Amino acid sequence: MSEETFDYVIVGAGSAGCVLADRLTESGEHSVLLLEYGGSDRSLLIQMPAALSIPMNMPRYNWFFHTEPEPHLGGRSLHTPRGKVLGGSSSINGLVYVRGNPLDYERWASEGAHGWAYRDVLPYFKRTERREGGGDEYRGGEGKIHTRYGPLDNPLNHVWLEAGRQAGYAYTKDMNGFQQEGVGRMDMTVGGGRRSSAANAYLRPAMRRRNLAVRTRSLALRVLFEGRRAVGLAYRRGNEEHVARVRREVIVSAGPIQSPKLLKLSGVGPAQELSRHGIPVVHDLPGVGENLQDHLEFYFQMACTQPVTLYSYTSTFSKAMVGLRWLLTKGGLGASNQFEAGGFIRSRAGVRYPNIQYHFLPMAVSYDGSSLAQEHGFQAHVGPMRSPSRGWVRLACADPNEKPKVFFDYMSRPEDWEEMRACVRLTREIFAQPAFAPYRGREIQPGSAVQSDEQIDDFIRGHVESAYHPSCSCRMGSPDDRQAVVDPQARVRGVEGLRVVDSSIMPSITTGNLNAPTLMLAEKAADHIRGRAPLPPEEAPFHLAANWETSQR
Repeated sequence: MSEETFDYVIVGAGSAGCVLADRLTESGEHSVLLLEYGGSDRSLLIQMPAALSIPMNMPRYNWFFHTEPEPHLGGRSLHTPRGKVLGGSSSINGLVYVRGNPLDYERWASEGAHGWAYRDVLPYFKRTERREGGGDEYRGGEGKIHTRYGPLDNPLNHVWLEAGRQAGYAYTKDMNGFQQEGVGRMDMTVGGGRRSSAANAYLRPAMRRRNLAVRTRSLALRVLFEGRRAVGLAYRRGNEEHVARVRREVIVSAGPIQSPKLLKLSGVGPAQELSRHGIPVVHDLPGVGENLQDHLEFYFQMACTQPVTLYSYTSTFSKAMVGLRWLLTKGGLGASNQFEAGGFIRSRAGVRYPNIQYHFLPMAVSYDGSSLAQEHGFQAHVGPMRSPSRGWVRLACADPNEKPKVFFDYMSRPEDWEEMRACVRLTREIFAQPAFAPYRGREIQPGSAVQSDEQIDDFIRGHVESAYHPSCSCRMGSPDDRQAVVDPQARVRGVEGLRVVDSSIMPSITTGNLNAPTLMLAEKAADHIRGRAPLPPEEAPFHLAANWETSQR
């Protein structure tokens, strides 16, 4: 068994791990080992934005987790993809850049994540971002992750925005700026026509440094402790087991499914569960693997009466031409994720800030590309943002090679069903606006016959899918909260020399896609790890609907 020593060992080269590998090595003072079970992200299928659905369906790049049967969804087992490649899920996601609502971070602070209010996280959001067109009071212009708007070349994107206005929703100039609420353009993580993943933006430049070692095809087995101090990590590469010892800390950035699994395999977690699998208990920490959250969504699909949708580009020849243009110029349809317009609205009066998200797509297709309508069509991906349902990640056994059990308990609360019904009815109303009249065909799904609460519930039960935003399974909280796994500096409670930094430490899920908040979280945690003073808070105003208590819009 070989043994090496580093200042830091990071487990997982996903969004957070790549940020940390860069920031912890940039001064040249410290040595870092970054371990990743997957392999290279060099594939053109990863780098071309429009090909986003392909790597997600490849076992080479995706862990292919599936949930336990979900009782409120008819016993269905839902796919929970997670990136198994350099860049992690930022290399296989939909490239949507959404920071969340400012009030999400006010809520984090109230949930015990002191120092994580909006004023505290805004400067870190700005530090991550290199926005096409430059920065402003809210946006970053000199960071590492490239963001840009899509060109809105397809006319249906403009129709969506106009229909939203006709339905009474505001047009927001920047969902990631002053006002999230309303319909507007969506940012994508694309720079120079290529995917701006955490691997491309953070890791690849850092890999030129001598003080960073990156080991792919490496499976973390367990954190090694002396007493209650983490002193290293055992991992397997090929058929050989290795030990990496640390002078400073072990940092677990394996994601919301794998991070709680590794903590438990290492003896940190609910004592009863660990004992059941014969794992010696280092520290009884009951919150590890609990509080699991996600976003659900469905596709509201309409037939289109004019041949203007992306269905025109689904033939083998057309896709080859799109790919060839992208290869030669990094432009054209291949340079966009096609999610160029969307929106955030409130489901009813009395909801303080948006709790429904839209991604509009000028095509009728499943997100993972597994099914395609055989005609011109368009759709809105729509779903609630802050479900009260909570799930868990638990060990199937003590074998590190075995996947853990994942259970979200989707749609387990009455509020879930109320919000999903609102999603159906409010979306139907937007598509009924005059702007869509020249294009509107029949309702493909849910279908015009789906009207009553019972009919909508049946549709949801059979068609709702994960939006691929698992989180909160090692949540951050105050020292007196027994369910909190890490403190506001991402240190695992009750032990020393061990942190968790990824979306699992979110106290609660944010309003929108999770890649941008995860990058921010890692940037801020990097300062905590290095013992640096946090960036100065920034007091930027943000929108709150004046009539939220009495009106839905």
